[in-house]
Amino acid sequence: MLFLNPTILFGLLAAAIPVLIHMLNLRKLKKTDFSTLKFLKELQKSKIRKIKFKQWLLLALRVLIILFTVFAFARPTLKGIALAGTTSASKTSAVFILDDSFSMSLVESNGSLFNMAKSEIIKILSSLKVSDDAEIILGSKSKKIESKLTKNISSLINKIKESEISPISGNINEAIEKGLTILSTSKNFNKELYVLSDFQKESINNISPLKLTGLKNIRLFTIKYGGINFQNIGIDKLTLRTQIFEKNKPIVFNTELTNYSPENIKDIIVSLFINGDRKSQKNINLNAGATAAIELTGEVNSSGFINAFLEIEDDNISLDNRRYINFYIPSKINVGLFYDDLADIQFINAVLNSSKNKGEINTVEYKTKQLASINLSIFDLIIFIPANNSTNLNRLKDYINSGGGLLLFPGNSINKNSFNNILSSLNIIAKVTAYGKKLANENYATFYKVDFEHPVFENIFSKKNKNEIDSPNILYHFNINNIEIVKKIIALNDNSSFLSEIKIGEGKVLIFNTAPSLEWSNFPIKGIFAPLLNKSIFYLSAENNSIDNYITGNKIKVKAGNNNGLIEIIKPNKNSEFITLDGKSNYINYNSADQTGFYTVRNKKDTISVFSVNANPIESEQKYLTKDQIKEYLDKINFIGKYIHIGKNEKALTVIQQARFGSELWKIFIIIALVLALIEMLVSKSSRRDITEITK
Repeated sequence: MLFLNPTILFGLLAAAIPVLIHMLNLRKLKKTDFSTLKFLKELQKSKIRKIKFKQWLLLALRVLIILFTVFAFARPTLKGIALAGTTSASKTSAVFILDDSFSMSLVESNGSLFNMAKSEIIKILSSLKVSDDAEIILGSKSKKIESKLTKNISSLINKIKESEISPISGNINEAIEKGLTILSTSKNFNKELYVLSDFQKESINNISPLKLTGLKNIRLFTIKYGGINFQNIGIDKLTLRTQIFEKNKPIVFNTELTNYSPENIKDIIVSLFINGDRKSQKNINLNAGATAAIELTGEVNSSGFINAFLEIEDDNISLDNRRYINFYIPSKINVGLFYDDLADIQFINAVLNSSKNKGEINTVEYKTKQLASINLSIFDLIIFIPANNSTNLNRLKDYINSGGGLLLFPGNSINKNSFNNILSSLNIIAKVTAYGKKLANENYATFYKVDFEHPVFENIFSKKNKNEIDSPNILYHFNINNIEIVKKIIALNDNSSFLSEIKIGEGKVLIFNTAPSLEWSNFPIKGIFAPLLNKSIFYLSAENNSIDNYITGNKIKVKAGNNNGLIEIIKPNKNSEFITLDGKSNYINYNSADQTGFYTVRNKKDTISVFSVNANPIESEQKYLTKDQIKEYLDKINFIGKYIHIGKNEKALTVIQQARFGSELWKIFIIIALVLALIEMLVSKSSRRDITEITK
C-alpha cells in the first residue's frame, strides 16, 4: 500500500491522546460490604468487569477512529489492484507530446499520420476525469512555449483540433525532458507521459542524462506512426553559383535533390521561378536513395530584391518540394570615392564614368579627411585611396563591420608604414613591406597564380580565352603579410598578393597592393584593369542575402539597417511582426521564423532587406527508431520509470487502463471511521449508564 500524502501520517501521533485520557480517567470503584447479601457482591464484580471491557473497547474505537481518519487524509492507494469503484478515484496527470513535424504529414489509408495522432490524443483526453490535469507539448514549440498542467481538458482538446503541421523540425528529446520535468512536480498518483510520433532518428539528438527526481512513478507511453517507406523526393539544397548580380545578366543556381523512396523515379520535373515567373525547367531521373546535383539558369530583367524558388511536383510529402533563395540587384550602385591626391583617381574615374557604367554607377568624390563627418551608410561601397595615415578611420571601420564593402588602393605617395597603420586602424593586423622601385622598367613582378573561380572573374573572359590574363608589369608594390585572414585572389611571382580579400565583421575588403598609378605599374592601362575594377565594385556592393541555411525554428541574423524605432517583418503568410530597434546595430536576431518562404523587413518607407527561410531537409529522411532503439534511448537518458510501447494495431485506451494502477482507499477509510464513530457513541452511552447504576 502506498500513501499519496505521506506527511499526513504524522497525525497518527494523535492516536495517543485517547490512551492518555483513558489512563488519567481510570476510576477505582469504592467497596461497600454487605455481610448478609453475598450474591450482591458477585453481581457487583460482574458489572465492573463489563464496564472495564466497554472502556477498553471505547479506547480501541477512539484510537481506530483517529487512525482511519488520518489514513484517509494520507490517501492510501493499492498498487496493481483495481477495486470496483476505487480505480477512477486515483488522480492522473498526463502530458502529451505531439510530433507536428512535416514528416507526420504522410497520408496512409486511415488519413495522415498527424491526424491519426490528434484523434488518439483527443480520445485519451476525453477519458480523463474532472479532477485530472494534463498538458500538450507540440514538438515544434517545445523550446519556446512555457507549459504547465491544467484541469481545463476542453481547452486542450481545442488546442489539439486547431494544431497543424509545422515546417519546424522539433526535437523529441527536448520535448520528453520538458514533459518529464512537468510530471516530476505533480502530486497526483498517476503520472503519464505520451509521445506520439513517427520517431525519425534525427528527431532524437543531443542526448544527455536527465537530472530530475521523481521519475520512478512516471509511465511513459510511446505510440509510433508510419515507419513504412513511401515515395518522396526532397530538394535538399539551393545555392547561387553567381555571386555578382547584374540586371539583364544570367543567374546560375545550383541545387541538390534526393530520392528518399525505395524505388527509382523517372521524369522528375524541376522548375526555377524568379519573382513568380518560370525561368527554366529540367527533367531528371533518380534512382532509389540517390542524390543529384543540377544547375539551372535564369535571367533577371529587374533590379531590387529578387525572390527565387525551385519546385518539383507534389508527392507523399509536399513541404520539401519547394526551396527558397533571394538576392539583391541594385538599380544603381552608389560609390563613395575617398582620396588625397587627384592624380590617384584619374584612371579609376575613367572607368567609373565610362559609357558602360553610365546609369549603373553613381560616384561621389570626397577627400579622405571627410571620412569622419560623412554618413557612410548611403554608399553601397567605398573606394579608399589614402596618401597618408592621419585620417580618423573609426567610421570607415564601423561601416565595414556592419556589412559595407571597401575597395582599398595605396595612394601614389604613401609609404609602407603609413599603409600599415591604415590597415591596423581597420583591424587588419599585418606586416607591410615594400618591393621594387617606382618607374623602374626592370626586375618587375608579374601575375603568377590567379583564382579564376573567384566572383570578380565571373563572365570576364570568353570561353575561348578563359583563364588567360595579359599580366601587367608591377614595378613597385606592398607585400601584406597576414596569412590567417588574407585570401589571395591574384598572387605575384614573388609570392606577394596583388589582390586580396579580407572579411571584417559583416563586411568585405578587397585590397590592391599597388597604386593606380603608372609610377607603380602599367596595370591602369592594361585590358584587365577596367573589367576587374567593375567586377570588384559589383562584388562588394552585392547584398549578402543569398543564404540557404536559414532554417525554420533557428535564430536568424537579419539586416535591419541603421534604423531607430519600429521595423516591420512581413512573414510569408503576410502577417506582420514589429520589432523596436535602438539604432546601435545594423542587425537583429530574429527568433520567429516559423514559416517557409520570403520575409520582408521594412521601416515606415522602404524595404530594408529580404531573407528566405526553408525547412530542415532531415525531415525528408525515411529512417525511424524501432521499439528497442527507443528503449535504448530511454536508458541513455536514465529514465527509471515504466516504459510502455503501444503497437500500431493495439487499442491505446485498453493498454493504458491495463497499465494504469492505483485504487485509492480513502473513501473506504472514511466510511470505516464513521461506522466506528457510530459504534463508539453507542458503547459510550451504554458505558455511562452502567457506571451510573453501579454508583447509586
